[in-house]
Amino acid sequence: MALPKNDSLAAYGHANGTNGNGHHNGHHHVELHLIREEEALSQEERKAIIEEAVRDILVSIGEDPDRDGLLKTPHRVAKAYFELLEGYTQSAEQIINGAMFDVEYGEREMVVVANIEYTSMCEHHMLPFTGKAHVAYIPRDRVVGLSKIPRLVDMFAKRLQVQERLTNEIANALVEYLDPLGVMVMVEGQHSCAALRGVKKHGVNMVTTAKRGLFSEDREMRDEFYRMIGR
Repeated sequence: MALPKNDSLAAYGHANGTNGNGHHNGHHHVELHLIREEEALSQEERKAIIEEAVRDILVSIGEDPDRDGLLKTPHRVAKAYFELLEGYTQSAEQIINGAMFDVEYGEREMVVVANIEYTSMCEHHMLPFTGKAHVAYIPRDRVVGLSKIPRLVDMFAKRLQVQERLTNEIANALVEYLDPLGVMVMVEGQHSCAALRGVKKHGVNMVTTAKRGLFSEDREMRDEFYRMIGR
């Protein structure tokens, strides 16, 4: 399966030693040539690579990958990763898919989609973090189909992420494809990498925001957004 040309190239910045914004992350990775279709590994080939890596992990921690309970674990883990990280095979252009509509709407009135549940994977420990995203935009002259905003959230969430970048990527995509007067995104997240290891604190809620256009300029508009999502 070849990767889309739009968002995927930036997403695969991690593969060549950058953090997705062009900055070196201090690690050395084998560069992945997954952009051009003729160079792409098939899905089955990529699953086989993951399965072999999981077998190596099981052996390294002292387990027997051939015992009954673990015999199919490499296959299950590979399948799970493809589901949890399917955002790499999607693009914002594909998701929006022209679903923009001319609608008369009040001047400087906002559209809010609140309580969008998501699941993502922390890129530092490859452990899940979950939460809710709240998204608002002020249409210029067109609105987008309701289902498209949760789908955009899911696309960016289903990649190796940090919450700060996830929040900005959602906002930037809405600015690019909707051309609105303003965008505001708030993401809440509970991170298992902080609950299960390291500091081991449960129930900690991380909140990140991204403001674009009128939301950056107008505090009353930001306050209205917070009221509308119950904050």
